[in-house]
Amino acid sequence: MPDDPASTTGFPDPAQTDDARRVPVLLPVPLATPLDYAVPAGMAAPAPGAFVVVPLGPRRIVGVVWDGDSGAPPPGRVKPLIEILPTPPMRPELRRFVERVAAYTLAASGAVLRMTMRVVEALWPEAPRLACAITEAGRAALADLPRRLTPARARVLDALHDGAAPMAEIARRAGCGSGVVRGLVELGWVAETKVPARLRDIAAPDWNAPGPALSPDQAAAARKLVAAIESGGFGVTVLDGVTGSGKTETYFAAIAAALAAGRQVLVLLPEIALSAQWLDRFRRRFGAAPAEWHSDVSQTQRRDTWRAVSDGRARLVVGARSALFLPFPELGLIVVDEEHDASYKQDDGVCYQARDMAVLRASLAQIPIVLVSATPSLETMVNVGRGRYRRVALPRRHAAAMLPKVVLIDMRQQHCGPGHFLSPPLVDALAETLEAGEQSLLFLNRRGYAPLTLCRACGHRFQCPNCTAWLVEHRLTRRLLCHHCGYAAPVPAFCPECLAAGTLAPCGPGVERLQEEVAARFPGARTALMVSDLLPGPRAAGELAAAMAAHRFDVLIGTQIVAKGHHFPMLTLVGVVDADLGLSGGDLRAAERTYQLLHQVGGRAGRAERAGRVLIQTYMPEQPVMQALAGGDRDRFFAAEAAARREAGLPPFGRLAALIVSAGDAEAADFAARALGRAAPQLPGVEIFGPAPAPLSVLRGRHRRRLLVKAAREVNLQAVVRNWLARVKLAGAVRLQVDIDPYSFL
Repeated sequence: MPDDPASTTGFPDPAQTDDARRVPVLLPVPLATPLDYAVPAGMAAPAPGAFVVVPLGPRRIVGVVWDGDSGAPPPGRVKPLIEILPTPPMRPELRRFVERVAAYTLAASGAVLRMTMRVVEALWPEAPRLACAITEAGRAALADLPRRLTPARARVLDALHDGAAPMAEIARRAGCGSGVVRGLVELGWVAETKVPARLRDIAAPDWNAPGPALSPDQAAAARKLVAAIESGGFGVTVLDGVTGSGKTETYFAAIAAALAAGRQVLVLLPEIALSAQWLDRFRRRFGAAPAEWHSDVSQTQRRDTWRAVSDGRARLVVGARSALFLPFPELGLIVVDEEHDASYKQDDGVCYQARDMAVLRASLAQIPIVLVSATPSLETMVNVGRGRYRRVALPRRHAAAMLPKVVLIDMRQQHCGPGHFLSPPLVDALAETLEAGEQSLLFLNRRGYAPLTLCRACGHRFQCPNCTAWLVEHRLTRRLLCHHCGYAAPVPAFCPECLAAGTLAPCGPGVERLQEEVAARFPGARTALMVSDLLPGPRAAGELAAAMAAHRFDVLIGTQIVAKGHHFPMLTLVGVVDADLGLSGGDLRAAERTYQLLHQVGGRAGRAERAGRVLIQTYMPEQPVMQALAGGDRDRFFAAEAAARREAGLPPFGRLAALIVSAGDAEAADFAARALGRAAPQLPGVEIFGPAPAPLSVLRGRHRRRLLVKAAREVNLQAVVRNWLARVKLAGAVRLQVDIDPYSFL
């Protein structure tokens, strides 16, 4: 198997190789360029895209034969190929995608290639399985000695008339134990044999199945999406619809058109928790489940899905951002749902924005892509304004539903009382909603019980030993957790600093504390928490959403995973407990993200025939985000936000790149960061900020320093950074991460 340490036993003899025949092989390791390997005598030269096994030091590793000429290192140093795998080769479009992603993100090409080979075992043919088959002696016994056979043995022999099958399956068909089958093997009436592995059946979606009746707005939008499929070629369409307008059913029409044309479809979702409801809607619409690709899927399922995508059996895949790197041979449409969501940005390893890379992949494949959102990102709206993307609007909610009324609660004028966080107007609204037999949603984007625990006696604050972050109390599990590195510790009985008992106090609210307050104020209310900590996967999230839709809960309390994709017909009240939470810090997108998140949360209210309302608790009601939410004036807010970014030269009107230096030792991190700072380029249109300690100056035990590059839009930012880094040699213990177009500034 690849990536396993091994001796060179089994490698081709270098003497039997032909150095004149060399091929470049890109390996899934952090190397920028392919390595040369010799083709052994008697082996046909593999074509570009072929998967091959090669030696790398003491290991055998799988790589991909790449395009272009080899670098031709000196004779005698070229190692031979070991094996050419029978897997279908990597298509040129995917190879170009690897190269373009690497060039844009300044990541090593091998690191990007690794994302296309997440399941290495899928590259090998499925091993033959051991199956049982009836022998001629068994057929004779069944025909000549039926009375001397036990009923169980007779059922086994009858079951084998349908063909060979594994022993356990035959026993199940015959309704007996495996011992009966083994006894027949010993008699020679049944033989064990190896048969080719059976591919997992994947039901094809019925693109011709009738869907629900579309509203006039939906039908008009669907026609435009279908026309893009039928005309073919690359194009970006932004499906911009208010919450509850039926965007999913609308783009299902485009999916049906792509499937009807014999093409594969990829749908990206930002949150795994959203997939359960989405999958249920897809099954109802197309009569079959799509293939799934996300971190909650088992390794065996991922292997089967990779193979099914590669050989074209999987016609539609729904997944997280990593699904973008699957080997589709017939990709005809990409849909990016909730395209504005920050979850599409990967901040570690290869730092990439999946929405933007999805547009890149669609352009390379010359296929249409649909970006879907009720609150499109500013980058997307600017591209619409520049004519690069086409916008299709759904301005009204489906059926008779109306958008909810939004009311701001000025917390400077409210008195909640000690240890309480729900204002009197919100408490009154909860009481009215409960009395009416309707449902409420309380939103607070903060997990756990309290974000900080301190000692009232000495002031000691519980901090993560590995990060510059406070430990969050999770009262349900009686643990203190770091949400950055995963460090956990039990809640102590006394202060570790002054040893005082009974002095530990939680500061601030988390969702668990809100649930406690609701239970105290409304003892009869049925409450539930919807947070990632308590939902192990999409199935659990789907079950909770189904229970809420069935009105088994009165008040749902949750973090951002409640904000999108959910439809609760009886939910008429949304209360935002701390609307200002996302506006702190130096994030250039703070206002945009806060607007998008709160607008999406508010959109959960009043999605059926009952009117909805949204109450937003804020200490800054005059803030433009809050005014835009209250006035329902999205376009004016985004115009003002665009004007401010343009004036400051910030994305999407300028370019940014972050360089994060980290080391286990603070002095080593400082030394490396200063070396980068001294070598910083002095170019027109380019500004360098830093080095400075990152806001999270210690993360997972490593000290972090940041430099930020700001450039005019016409500057080739990647070339500037690449040339800069080429002038600096960092110590081996120092890590450098480059983030083009950063979303996180921690």
